[in-house]
Amino acid sequence: MLTYVLRRLLALPLILLAVTFLIVLVTQLIPPEQRAASYIRNLEQLARVQDIIRVNHLDGNVFEQYGMWLQQVLAGNLGLSRTSGQPVLETLLARFPATVELALYTFFPLVALGVWLGSGAAVQRGRAADTAIRVFAVLGHSVPSFVLGVWLLVLFYGALGLLTGEVRRVTGLVTVDALLSGRPDVFWDAIQHLVLPVLTLLVVSSAALVKGTRASMIEALGSDYIRTARAKGVAEGVVVGRHARRNALLTVVTLMALSISGLLQGAVLAETLYGYPGVGGWAAQAAAQGDLPGMLGFALLTATIVVVANLLADLAYALIDPRVRYT
Repeated sequence: MLTYVLRRLLALPLILLAVTFLIVLVTQLIPPEQRAASYIRNLEQLARVQDIIRVNHLDGNVFEQYGMWLQQVLAGNLGLSRTSGQPVLETLLARFPATVELALYTFFPLVALGVWLGSGAAVQRGRAADTAIRVFAVLGHSVPSFVLGVWLLVLFYGALGLLTGEVRRVTGLVTVDALLSGRPDVFWDAIQHLVLPVLTLLVVSSAALVKGTRASMIEALGSDYIRTARAKGVAEGVVVGRHARRNALLTVVTLMALSISGLLQGAVLAETLYGYPGVGGWAAQAAAQGDLPGMLGFALLTATIVVVANLLADLAYALIDPRVRYT
């Protein structure tokens, strides 16, 4: 297993290089004059566009551009984000805890809701409960997260006057710090600001997990060992919970790993929509303003998280099913 883990970790730098190179390659499709626009802050700079292009080497080819950025990164500098006005690394360190907090408050309810609804739909296959859950999953898949976010803002913030959009920050993980500091008012304030982003991500992201769990549970419940267990008089709760659900966990773990990638993508929209101070909202602004160091820094972060999450999912397979071997 150690060899397998090391091989997967050694592949991480190659993935990071590929992802970041593709981003630089795509930005080369934009003319240097348009890329220089993101450096302009006043009329005086507007008259010196060619100087900006020359100083920042915007007229170089993709290999020159990428080589300069990579050399900078290897020296421990991710560059300056023009969006935040701070170094990219400082921006990531300052904003990442907020995104982690949002992801944690979403991920665990997401798994619990997805497995519970998916299992329930499989057990109640063909009945009203199964139909209702499938409709919920289809709606979750169909409604874009930004549309759902606007609906929730209109309902809770606009119509009901609840769950305001302005965030009051203390440190990174606000809810944890508030509890440690004995500040229930700050904790409650943070929870109110997390409700709508979490609800948006939960509804949209849970659809795939519900459908995947349902399909896997239906397959497991139709297996011979389940029929044998029922013929022996084993209680239905034990059949579903201990035998069928355990064998459906491989699919669930795979979907959980994929849901982390989905949460990161959803966080960009949710944080932008609700003004949440995480890396997703900053990354969206960086992309809109052509902030290349910002985009590359966000890509490094998300690619690392996705690779590690998939590695952990692969390792979990052996814990769930001892027949799984790593080669």
